[in-house]
Amino acid sequence: MRKFNRGRIALPICASLLATTWLSPAIAQEADAESAQDEEDEGFATIIVTATKSAQAQDVQDVPIAVTAFGADQLDEQKVRSLENLSFSAPNVQFEDVGTAPGFANFSIRGLGINSSIPSIDPTVGVFVDGVYMGISAGILFDTFDLEGIEVLRGPQGLLFGRNVTGGAVVVRTKAPSDELRIDARLARESGPATIASASISGPLIEDTLSAKVAVFYNDDKGYFTNEFNGNNDFGASETLIMRGALKFTPTDTVEIIGRYEHGEVDGDGAVVSNFGLFPRESFRVSVDEEGLNDSGWDQASLEINIDTAFGDGVITNIAGYREYSATVISDIDSSPDFVFHADTFTGQSQFSNELRYAGTFGDFDVTAGLYYFEQDINYVERRRLFAGTLNVSGGGRQDQQTYGAFVSTDWHLTDTWTINAGFRLSHEVKDVLVANLSGDLCDPLVARTCSAYGFADKESWTDPTFKLGVQWQPTEQTQAYAFFARGFRSGGYNFRNGTTQFDPGPYDPEQQNAWEVGLKQDIGGIARVNLSLFQTDVSDLQREIIQPVLPLGTTQVIRNSADLRIRGVEAEAQLRIGEHLTLSGQLGYVDGDYQEVFFDLNADGVVDQADLDLSPPRLAPWTYGIAAAFEHEFRGGEGFSARLGYSHRDESFSNDANTGLLSMADMIDGNISVTSADARWTLSLYGRNLLNDQTEGNVSPLPFFPGSTFSSINRGRIVGLEIKFDY
Repeated sequence: MRKFNRGRIALPICASLLATTWLSPAIAQEADAESAQDEEDEGFATIIVTATKSAQAQDVQDVPIAVTAFGADQLDEQKVRSLENLSFSAPNVQFEDVGTAPGFANFSIRGLGINSSIPSIDPTVGVFVDGVYMGISAGILFDTFDLEGIEVLRGPQGLLFGRNVTGGAVVVRTKAPSDELRIDARLARESGPATIASASISGPLIEDTLSAKVAVFYNDDKGYFTNEFNGNNDFGASETLIMRGALKFTPTDTVEIIGRYEHGEVDGDGAVVSNFGLFPRESFRVSVDEEGLNDSGWDQASLEINIDTAFGDGVITNIAGYREYSATVISDIDSSPDFVFHADTFTGQSQFSNELRYAGTFGDFDVTAGLYYFEQDINYVERRRLFAGTLNVSGGGRQDQQTYGAFVSTDWHLTDTWTINAGFRLSHEVKDVLVANLSGDLCDPLVARTCSAYGFADKESWTDPTFKLGVQWQPTEQTQAYAFFARGFRSGGYNFRNGTTQFDPGPYDPEQQNAWEVGLKQDIGGIARVNLSLFQTDVSDLQREIIQPVLPLGTTQVIRNSADLRIRGVEAEAQLRIGEHLTLSGQLGYVDGDYQEVFFDLNADGVVDQADLDLSPPRLAPWTYGIAAAFEHEFRGGEGFSARLGYSHRDESFSNDANTGLLSMADMIDGNISVTSADARWTLSLYGRNLLNDQTEGNVSPLPFFPGSTFSSINRGRIVGLEIKFDY
């Protein structure tokens, strides 16, 4: 295990005040977001969401989209350590780590997801951390903490969030500096074993003018798995360090400025993989001769400026941000005790974004309009060491891109109960690339981190419109019905892992999306809440990352606009309060996807025919559902007791386009029991995740070297932990 390079922390803190990023307005609009989330609304906690970018943050029940929102309390009772922990907490949602490189997200919502660890592939589910759009999927699934809330927006969000959100968006908000002294400290010990510690202190430096926050997180994970190859029972070990600083400056009653900075490091083993040709599923057995390496780090900074204005009683918001990420990863791709296929990769990325936005009200019209800019540089280098190192091949790519956007969204309140929602966005994107095909050995991911020659150079631009038209009906404060049509798109691009001369690395064109949704949100007498949505999505020129066997390389991925796809489904979420202490909640999702037309060979059998048309889209699990019970009670002395028990199910789904790899069905039981002191400052919690010890995978890909062999990244089984928390 390598030690942290603490010299990397030297990036000046002032960068967080000079850089500026895209951010939802909720934190700027909060009277006090924490108290708002805990506020009781007819028996249910009010969860504040920022998805509409309106002048005022809104109750989740008032927004006309399908969204599952988790406030700070909900995240705490579920002991959420990363976004992957929410993979079973919302209908039709899969938040998976692809497994080739630790922390690389392959998110899927409503059957739309990606299936690769190539950083040049744009996601279908956008992730925004304090408004900063994560430009690549690498580094998304590491630990997180100090959270104000998470919003999981299902369905297309292109009008307000731009490109690459055809499946949905995940909006993560960390806690802003507070106007009163607050201290949060936690220490947990989990099976594995792992020791997790965090601390945050926040409060005023100048009363009513300047406040600050400092937060630190550390996870010493000793490793969950046993490597039968060498007897190492600490396989999968890692150390994670995250440090955050923030300042909030309110020079007047109408101006608020928030600067944030975050530094993170992860050092540990490579991907934990099992070969299902050697071991049966559900065995958690691993035997690899290369335990690999994961050395990842990032720095990000943002500055948000909010100015209240009398013009339309609105808010002018400018948020700009910078993020730099790098990762060196070594993986055992053959997943066996033999040296057949090992891979070394380097991913480097830097990005800058800025959004200038206005939100206000003019008579019966609520208007949100803005300008957006995003630029990104990506450097990816890969080397494959094959057959005990007798053959080395390498490749990779560099990409320089710029994105420009302009948008306007309006809510026209026709009457007290009827509202028309409409908006339009225009995006222009330019990508300039160099690509080295996987051949020879001209690239070095570990030292030079570049290729000595690139055989392919190209530049392409795309201009794409996005629009939305919908209607809301709110006859009472407890009832909302909505319907909308939306057009979205996913960016075109290039393939940095091109291993065949039959196809160029690109460009492939954007995929287009037409989506319809009808929904109902209903509160019943303060004791029940039901949210329903029905949807249909038609995707044309669907991009597919098709895994093809290519000897002696092992496999390669061909990325092409390959098919037209139709997805239909339904979602339901419900809550029921039984008395003062018990709350039941449930969620149900069903999604069905069928190719309408196929114009590229998806199963790599050499022809495009009915067999391709009959395939199922990857990472589309037909049924997801779950139920949970939460109990709270306060004793006469003021001590508190709470307990939560939840069960979730997700159907099996195919891992790849050819339908030759299968992701396991999963049944998850999670639980938490907490006792709080009379002064509410100390809380002791006993919790468990995956109590049934189900094995799930992030990826299952057949390998061409041996019949029945697979690369199968496996997730951890049963976790039991004890946590003590201090709040002041």
